[in-house]
Order: sequence, then structure tokens, then C-alpha cells
Amino acid sequence: MTRKRPPEPPPIEPREFQSADEIDRSIAKLRRRIEELQRLDAQAAIIDHSGEDDVIQSNIRETIREIFGTNSPEFREHEHIQIWAGPMAIGMSQERVVEATEAGKRQVRRILEGLIERLEERRADLLTEGVRAPRTYLRDLNLHHRIADVATGLFVDGHHWEAVFAGAKALVNYVKERSGRHDLDGATLVRTVFSRNDPILAVNDLSDQTDLDEQEGMMHLFEGAVLGIRNPGGHSFPEGPEQRAIEYLSLLSLLAYRAQEAKVRRRP
Repeated sequence: MTRKRPPEPPPIEPREFQSADEIDRSIAKLRRRIEELQRLDAQAAIIDHSGEDDVIQSNIRETIREIFGTNSPEFREHEHIQIWAGPMAIGMSQERVVEATEAGKRQVRRILEGLIERLEERRADLLTEGVRAPRTYLRDLNLHHRIADVATGLFVDGHHWEAVFAGAKALVNYVKERSGRHDLDGATLVRTVFSRNDPILAVNDLSDQTDLDEQEGMMHLFEGAVLGIRNPGGHSFPEGPEQRAIEYLSLLSLLAYRAQEAKVRRRP
């Protein structure tokens, strides 16, 4: 008669956490188990048979299963965890049992703290994976092609502020092309081209006070890009993080799109 082979255990399934908040909630549960463990009066539990040690032990096992999953390596390792350390023998004195229980408290606490450290490491990994470096998402910003053409290569190579300066120069050149005012440059150029009184490039229909205010506001934005970005860039543009450089490029791109969308009212 052929003996049946015992069933294979289910495959190990490591828990995949979806967010840092999920990990934080799990850590909080383990910390509560540690607090319960610390409050355990081993002498009362053994001598008075209060059963408190059994309850806490069960809570710890269930918490590990709940957090990591029934088939997780963590639960398989600790599903039979006991608040006990050292040998166990029939006829042990109550004093020896209390000592083993106290030692078990310390041992189980170290195990729970180790699980917390493991979760904290996973949280750090999750946060690192979830944050893309600015240079990796620059290409996803859909920068205006006149800005992207001159800035992307410089930025990806690590020359962030050279990329910003190049983008600012490209914006000014684009305004010259759209307006036909190659005879002007800098602040004089954009004040003339986007003037609210008689603009060459109109960002709207100029039909009421709101339109005129927007026209003037856009003129000042272009003027700010020239005075605050292009002109300093020609001398000593301030250093800063990649993120700040991307914010500058985004502004330059927005202005390039507005220049592209603007209506040409007259040619010089």
C-alpha cells in the first residue's frame, strides 16, 4: 500500500505594502504588543494563573499574522512564538517558571523590535521608490519645444542652471520671432510686444478691462523672466536644487506657450 505523501506547504508570500501609511499602522500595532508585554506581571500570571500571558502571547501571534500574512516568512518563523526562554521541564518550581517567563518577555520584545526595524526599512525603500529624481521626470512635463530643445540635454547632464539660462534666451528669441521685433531686446522688447495699450502680441481679445489687466499681467511676467532669469544668467545665476531649476523651466515653458497662442495684431 502506497503511503500518501504529506501535502506541500503553500508557497511563501512576502507581504507587499502599498504605502508608507500602511506600514506606519502596522508598526503602531507592534508597538502596542510591546507595551502589553512590558505591562505583563509574570509572577501574577504564573502564581495566580491569571492567564494574562496566554492572552498577550495570542495577541502577538495574531498581530504578526495580520500584518505580514499567513504565508509570510515572518509568520512562519514566529507563529508559535512563546513568552518563554530556556529549557522547559516537568516539575519546575514556580520561581524557575517566573524567571523563564521574564526572560521570554525580553526575548519576544527583541523579536518585535526586529520586525519593526524590518518594516521601517521597507518604508524607507517604498518612499525612495516613490520619489522620482527631478531629472527623470523633466521629460514628462511637456515643456514647450523651444525651451526643451535647448534645456533638456544640459539639465540631464547635470548643468541645471545653464539649462535655465539657455531656456530664458530661447524664450526671448521666440518672442522676437513671433513679434518681428528683432531690433529690440530684453525688457524693452517684452514691454513693447505685450503692452496693454497697443500690443503686437495679444494674449486675449482686449475687449474689456479684465482682458487689458491680463495683457498687462502677462507683460510683467515676461518682463520678470527677462530681468529675473535671463539677465542674471548671463553673469552669475544663483545655484539651487534641481527642483528649483525645474520650476524656472516650467515658467519659461508656460510663457513660450502663451507667446505661441498670442494673436499677432500688427507687424513692425
